[in-house]
This record gives sequence, C-alpha cells and structure tokens, in this order.
Amino acid sequence: MIKFKSINAALKQSTQLLKPMTWALLAAGMLSVNACATKKTNEAPLIMATAPDAASASEAEKSVQPEFIYRYLVGEVSGQRGDIATSGAIFYDLARTERDARLAERAAKIAAYGNITNLAAPAIKLWAELDPDSTEAQQAMTEMLIATGRLEDTKPYLAKLLEKQDTRANGFLYLNTLLSRSQDKQAVLTLIEALAEPYPNLAEAHFAVAQAAWTASQDDDALIAITNAEKLRPGWDIAALLKGQILFTKSPQAAIDFYYSFLRSHPDANEVRVNLAKLLVNQKQYAAAEKEYPTIIQQAKNGPNKNVADVTAIVGLLSFQSANYIAAENYFQEALQAGFKDVDQIHLYLGQTAEKTNHDKSALEWYKKIPLGPRHLEAQLSIAQVIARTESPQKAIALLDELENLNTEQQIVVIKTQAAILGKAKLNQEAFDLLEAAIKNLPNTPELVYDYALAAERIKKFDLMESELRRAIAFKPDFAAAYNALGYSFADRNIKVDEAVSLIQKALELSPNDHYMLDSLGWAYYRKGDLDQAINYLQQAYSINPDPEIAAHLGEVLWHKGRHDQAKKIWNDALVINPDNEVLIATANKFKS
Repeated sequence: MIKFKSINAALKQSTQLLKPMTWALLAAGMLSVNACATKKTNEAPLIMATAPDAASASEAEKSVQPEFIYRYLVGEVSGQRGDIATSGAIFYDLARTERDARLAERAAKIAAYGNITNLAAPAIKLWAELDPDSTEAQQAMTEMLIATGRLEDTKPYLAKLLEKQDTRANGFLYLNTLLSRSQDKQAVLTLIEALAEPYPNLAEAHFAVAQAAWTASQDDDALIAITNAEKLRPGWDIAALLKGQILFTKSPQAAIDFYYSFLRSHPDANEVRVNLAKLLVNQKQYAAAEKEYPTIIQQAKNGPNKNVADVTAIVGLLSFQSANYIAAENYFQEALQAGFKDVDQIHLYLGQTAEKTNHDKSALEWYKKIPLGPRHLEAQLSIAQVIARTESPQKAIALLDELENLNTEQQIVVIKTQAAILGKAKLNQEAFDLLEAAIKNLPNTPELVYDYALAAERIKKFDLMESELRRAIAFKPDFAAAYNALGYSFADRNIKVDEAVSLIQKALELSPNDHYMLDSLGWAYYRKGDLDQAINYLQQAYSINPDPEIAAHLGEVLWHKGRHDQAKKIWNDALVINPDNEVLIATANKFKS
C-alpha cells in the first residue's frame, strides 16, 4: 500500500550506514546536469577578460581578432537565446583553434548542462588535455570514462587526483561513490587496489579497498582491509560503520556485538550508536534498541553536528517500525519542536502513526495540513487510502480523479494507487478495466504493465498475465518484481515449475535477500518436491519478515515434512498478529487434525 511506502523508505534511507561523502578536492562545477552550469551564459569573454602580461601580449593580440570576437559573440547570443547546442559547438571550436583551456571548460559545461552527449566527450577530453593541473577537469574526464564503460582508462586520471597529499585521504573516501555507476564490481575492486597500493600507511586507502571488496561480495577481503584501516586509525567511526555492514552479511548478531564493543571504547560515537539501534530493530530486539534512544538523543543535543531534530525523527521511525506508535508520535512531535526542516514529512509520519492507532480522523487532519508542494501528492494518496477504508473505494477514486497538473510519473502513481484500492476491496474487474485503459494511454510503462498483468491474474486471465509480464520484462530487463511474479504464478499453479525456479532465481540476482522472492523460490522448490530446499528458502524469508503468507507457506511445507508441531506453532503465532489474513486462515484450516 502506498501509505506505508514513505515511512519505510525514509527508514531504509536513514539506515544507510555510510553516507555519501563529498570529494573535498572539488568545490563547485561537478559535471552534472544540475550543477555544471557554474558560469552564466552572459559572462565576459574568457580570453578578453584576462589582461595579458608583456610576454604574452603579442599572442593575445593575435587571438583577439575580429573573427574570434564575432564567433565568441555568436556563441554568447546563442546561449542567451536557449540554443545550447550551437553555443557549445562554437565554444568547443574556439577552444580547439585557440588552444585555450577556459574555452574548453566552457564548452564542456555547456554540453553537460544541455545533455549534448556527442559534444560532452570531446569537450571534456580537450579540457583535461589543455589543463592537466585542473582537478575539476580530471574529475570530469574520469566521470566521462566511467559513464562510457572505459573503467581501465580512468586509472591515470584517478592516480593524478590522488597525488596531492592534502586531498588524498578524502579522494580515497570518494572513490567508490565515483565508480558506483560501473556494473563490473570486481573490476572496480581491482582498480581501487591498484590505486591504493602506493599508500600502505593511509587508512583511507584501506577503507576504499574494503568498501570495494564488500560491494563486490568479497567479504573476507573486505574484513582484512577494514581491519588494516582500523589499525592505522583507531576509533575511526566511519570504518566502524563499514565493518558493521560487512559483518552483518555474515551474521547480524556479529555486527551488533561489534557495535557494542566499539561503543564501550568510544561511547561518544553517536552515528555508530544510531546504527546499532537500527540493527537491533531490524533483528526485532526492540527492548534493547529502546535502551539506546535516550543516549542517542542526548548526544545529538550535546554534539557538534546540531542534528538533534534529524536524530529524533530517526528514533521516531525506529519506534514506528517497532510498533511502538505512542513513542513514535512523541518523537515526531519532538522533532517538530526541535526544528525539523521538512515539516510536511513529519506531518506525513504523524498521519501514518495515527492510522496505526486507529485514529483516522487525526490522520486526515495531519494529511490535510500538507499544502501544495513536494509532499502534497503523497498526502492526497494517504487521504484516499483512509477514505477507501472508512467510507468507500469509489469516493477515494473520485478524490484522486480530481487531482490536477500531474506529470506523467505522478499520473502513474495515482493510477497504481487507484488500482490498489480497488483490488483491496475485491473489485478485481474494476481494477483490471482501470489499468487496461491506462496502458492504452501509456503503453510503454513497465510499472503499469506489471500491475495490469497482476490484475489479469486476479480475474483468471492467465495467458494475458504471462504475456504482459514478459512484455514488462522486455521493456525493463532488470525488473526483478516481474520475474518474481511470473515465476510465483507458475509455481502457485504448479505449472512450468523448472522455469518458475529460473525466473525467481533471476529476480533474486537482481534483488538479493528480498523476502517475497525468497518465499517464491521456496514455494517453487516445494512444487518440485524438494522440501529441504523449500524449507531453507522459506525460513530465510520468514526470518527477514514474518509475513502471514510466508508463514502459511512455511507451515505447509513443514507439515508435509512431518514437522506438524512446528507448522502449527508458526500458523498460530502468525494468526495472533494477523487474525484476518485469508491465505493464512485457509492454510491452517486445511491441515487441522
């Protein structure tokens, strides 16, 4: 359901143990569509703005000829009129003929700002060639090589960026972020190991290797590298955060134990303590997590970061995830009082918390506080969900139909929400009709095609479901949910079971450790008759999220394995929390003895 997405997404974002780091070598002018246009198109001519000294006077006189001035002004006027392509091409041509790095920089930034791909690459290359001492030019060249898949060619540029001692450490901290677009994680690791080799006594170099190794699923190598970083820089909280991440992949409890150990020696490492609390909540050790909250907030109040409002909001999210909704509400209120900047986001959280405590009227009041702006659509979706539940699905659909000035992406979100409301109300034909009309208007939208396929399945149009899911995969080859849905449908209907396993395995490659996909794979192995493999995957899924339908599946497989008492316990425990889940009720009743 849409209404839960915002709070869970925020918590997931807040649980990133390592925040993206800023490359200290660079000030402004990072080459991106949003930030590269650091010079206005109406600035003074670059060549003419610099007064030549006596030694270069003759060269300057040679450059500032009427033809140059004319071409330069044409480039300026083109930029002012919005003809970015012409402006960029003129400055690039001037840079080539005049061999001037400033003109090349201008051309490169215009090309990047205007997303002119056929000009950006040569302009950046010329800029880096003409200004080899420019950190920004080398950075731009590196990003261009990474974007075009030429990872090995980045090595000399990255090595040059790491030459300066005063900026080397921060450079290593940013390496993995810079290289994150490369799909070949092993090649990234090899490259970073080569770049780090000349600096065996630099903790940040070992940290970069550890981060690359962990991303490449080389956990043992990652632990060795992060241990070396710890030895060189004891008590470094960033290294501790990464070590916790690495340990978590081996054993969540090992990560928790490590954080406790680190905090005994470094009790003021508040970010480590925050992440300890997140891990405890993740492992459903709620009481232990709650013990950390007062210290976390007190240290935020006393610490140098002045981030008490943000930290209090995170604690509120953790309390929400722990189902301690009264505490969550209090923390969200405290975050507001502490000056949390995104007031509308907290209002959304308060609305979601009120829903959880069955205070729908209060929830609506919180959502209605959110004005037109970035959070308005999310608030309207949440209002529609409450109205659908408390009044009627039709009234909720009508409310969303009244929304105006939506872009295509927002229209898709609204349609998906409307279909979900109809589906939850068992109005399956209406949901199908809505989505069928939608994909006629937006035929190449894989997310809508996916929902349309699932709606087709609910009204037993299985051939249509299969063809539409395959179409969604063709549109979006990395669409993990589509692979999973098709595989699970085959497994649930006990057809094409071998293909079902292959499809779900592909989904898990794209989205590792997804509990729904682990559940699907376990169910597919159950259909194949491999009960041991089925139990293995279903138990993994259930340990990540004790979803009632996963409980139903796990119990059924355990029952067929002869472990009746375990099956009954899983069903009974799940029914206490989810007494109305139809799949769980039907499964438990089917095996009553």
